This record gives sequence, C-alpha cells and structure tokens, in this order.
Amino acid sequence: MAAFQNPSEGSAVIDMSTLEDGAGLDDDISIASSGEEFVDVRKRERATSDTSDEGDPNLAKGLTGALGQTMAEQVWKTGSQQAKKAFNLYANIDILRPYFDVEPRKVMKRLLHTFVPSRVISIPQKVASELYGPLMIVFTLIAVLLYNMKSSGHTVREGTLMGTAFFVCFGYWWGTSALLYFIAYICNTHIAAIQVLSLTGYALVAHCVVLFLGTAFHSVGSHSMFYLMWAVFGGLSTIKMVLVYLSRTSGQTQRLVLTGTCAALHLLFLLYLHFAYHNIVEALEGI
Repeated sequence: MAAFQNPSEGSAVIDMSTLEDGAGLDDDISIASSGEEFVDVRKRERATSDTSDEGDPNLAKGLTGALGQTMAEQVWKTGSQQAKKAFNLYANIDILRPYFDVEPRKVMKRLLHTFVPSRVISIPQKVASELYGPLMIVFTLIAVLLYNMKSSGHTVREGTLMGTAFFVCFGYWWGTSALLYFIAYICNTHIAAIQVLSLTGYALVAHCVVLFLGTAFHSVGSHSMFYLMWAVFGGLSTIKMVLVYLSRTSGQTQRLVLTGTCAALHLLFLLYLHFAYHNIVEALEGI
C-alpha cells in the first residue's frame, strides 16, 4: 500500500507540476500577447498623435485664411453699404426741399429788405437760409444781361450769349460766396455757408435794377444816370451785407477785412457788368 501510494503520490506530483508548468506557459503566452497588443496600441496612438500634430499647421492656416476672407468680405459689404447710403443721400432731391420751401410773400419782403439796412450790430442779424429767392434773382440777372448784350451789339467769339451770361452770373454767385465764406471762417464769423449764398444772392437784386434801368434810360455818351443808380441801389445793398457781417464778426481787423472784401466785390462786379456788356455803338450817337 505504501509502495502503491508513493508512486501515485509521485505521479500526482508530477501531474501537478506538469499542470502548473502548462498553466504558467499559457499565462506567459497571454502576457506576451497582451504586451504586444499594448505596444501596438501605443504605436497607433503615437502615429495618430503625430498625424494630428502634422495637420495642425495646415488646419491653422486654413482657419486663418477663412477668417481673413470673412473679415474682408464684411469690410467690403459695410463699405459698399455706406457708399450707397451716401450716394442716395446726395442724390435725393428731398434734402434740398427745405431750402426752396418758401412763400412768395416772404421772398418779396426779403427783396425789399435788401435796400433797408439795419443799424443794429450789437446782436447778430437774421439771415435767410433759403435758395429759392437768390436763384430766381440770378436767373433774372441772366435775362437782363442778355438784353444788355443784344441791345449793345455785343458779340462773343467762343460760345453763345446765353452761355456767357450763365457763366458770369452763376460764377460770381458761387465764387464770391465761396470766397466770402472762406474769409468769414478765418475771421471767426458766425455764419453758415447756406446763409452766405442766400445773402449774396439777394444782394444781386441791386444789379438787376441798376442794369435794367441803366439800359432803359441810358443817354448816349453819358453815364451819369448809371453812376447815380450804382451809388444808390448798389450802395444800399452793400451796406446791408456789410452790417450783417459786422454783426456776426468780433474783432476790428477781422471786420475790416471781411466787409472791405464784400463791398469791393459787390460794387466792382456791377461796374464790370455795365462796361463790359453795355457798350454803346458809336454809330448810335446820330440817332
């Protein structure tokens, strides 16, 4: 029994060792395979991370380019909208409506007040901010000037009489207004550009009166009638303008510069219109 048990015990030991060795081999194989799989997973993760790292610069460049293009499109869209708004604003005739919305009664009143100077210069005098009256006066001056040119036999080498009259009258109105506004701005005169245009335009009613009466009652070879009307009507309208600028300007030197320029331009232009476009033909002296 003992001999039988020993072999069996020995075989049992041998079998157990064999089993244990087999189990250990399987465990080693499984561990090795798990380690290889882990290494493969790490390699794949590294490859993926490397690929992602390599793609980041391209992705950043693409995002930067798309962002820059979007910003450029937004800036262009905003600029085009602002340009369209500005164009529509200046192309819209409604912005000029307040400057021409005036009653004829007020226009006639302002025409008469052109020859009635106000002696109060301690406070700024009121100036009309409308262009209907001045525009009609300029058109009237153009018609009177055309009548003077035709009656005196005036000829124009280049252009037409109508074009010359338009250029002279509108050129004086706009040019003188621009010059006076520039001087008024330098002299710190409290007056707007539209007021300067209105004041200069209304003052041209004296030119219309003097030129028309000078043509209708002109005596050949004598300019005494013209000089008399030039001094009366031209002088009154000039004083009116000068007092308006005086009431809105502070400083003696500034007042002298602005009012002297205004008076000189106003009166000299009337002399120019008379002697340049009202030359009486010598052959008419015998009539």
